[in-house]
Amino acid sequence: MPAAPPIAPIDVRRRRLLFRATHRGTHENDLLIGGYVAARIAGMDEAAMDALEEVMELPDADLAEWLTGRQPVPDWADSPMLRDMVAAARDHATRS
Repeated sequence: MPAAPPIAPIDVRRRRLLFRATHRGTHENDLLIGGYVAARIAGMDEAAMDALEEVMELPDADLAEWLTGRQPVPDWADSPMLRDMVAAARDHATRS
């Protein structure tokens, strides 16, 4: 039986990020962050994944507050990636 082709390092990173995004510890963040990442991870380059990892280092409780719009994103946490995630969460909420 022929060996399976090796998995590219960027694909390994994408898989790890997707797993991490969908296993945050709270159901709300699993859906909000995991849904965002699942829809976009295939098209992310290294820089986008770096930005995503920075956002995913933020505390879950804070992320939930910001992504649901219960609290505004403070200046110290603001980034293009987080703004995009907030916009996607709000768009999803208006379609539901």
